[in-house]
Amino acid sequence: MDLKHEIDVYFEYCEKNKGLSDKTLKAYSIDLRQFADFYYSSGMVFGKGILVKYIGCLSKYKPKTIKRKIASLKAFCSYMEYEDIIEYDPFHKIKTKLKEPVILPRTIPADTIARLFRHMYTLLKQAKKGSKEYLRLLRDITAIELLFSTGARISEICSLRRADVSVEDQSVKIYGKGSRERIVYIGNADVINILNVYINNTKSHAEEYLFFNRLGRRLSEQSLRYALYDHTKKAGITQHITPHMFRHSFATMMLDKNVDIRYIQNILGHSSITTTQIYTHVSVEKQKEVMIKNNPRNNLCI
Repeated sequence: MDLKHEIDVYFEYCEKNKGLSDKTLKAYSIDLRQFADFYYSSGMVFGKGILVKYIGCLSKYKPKTIKRKIASLKAFCSYMEYEDIIEYDPFHKIKTKLKEPVILPRTIPADTIARLFRHMYTLLKQAKKGSKEYLRLLRDITAIELLFSTGARISEICSLRRADVSVEDQSVKIYGKGSRERIVYIGNADVINILNVYINNTKSHAEEYLFFNRLGRRLSEQSLRYALYDHTKKAGITQHITPHMFRHSFATMMLDKNVDIRYIQNILGHSSITTTQIYTHVSVEKQKEVMIKNNPRNNLCI
């Protein structure tokens, strides 16, 4: 079997039919080409034996990376079986359950988020309306406000188009992983206001992406990360803050408000409730509040 050829054909299929992001496709490409190199150097036939041996060689990687590499290979083998390239999928008889350590998501304290926004809004008030500095600040504030108020991923925010935003309905249409579409309602007057101001000040790009750089092209994730880093540093915040931490903070604060976890799952665009449940381990302050108010010992009069 010409494995490299089959991998190339498989990637053409993935690009056209599976709706995977460029980042995911790149990771799968690295994983499968790594396996192909192993396959050709081993001299073994394609089957259960070489898969077991290959999986055994992955122990040098972190559990999350191992799971991804196995998942990439599993999907490829399933595809080959479906297309009758191989008679049966060798993974049917391989146990690959791998326990991944629970790493709690890092969040941002509410007062730190408030401090960051106060800093940026102060700079916006001081900037001359219509100037490049004003428009840059307006863009950064709006993007970061949406990061926090919708719980969206940075890639989802940077991929938003004008048509995806409705100020009237206070909603944003987000295209998540696997091209899954979801509607998120903002529900905050300040965020709606800054979004409206931003849209009214950037009408020349009405048919393009919502957020763009000085060349009129889509704002990259890296540019937004740098903008956040720059504003955080100038606001005097010492905590290292990443865009994804706004997502973690959003989910945790929603849980603190006793929002049903299934609503949070839908808002975040998680395909599995298991992914969302990680946030139930984070809310220490909420657990403290619940125990103080509801500890059964409080019902005893001694």
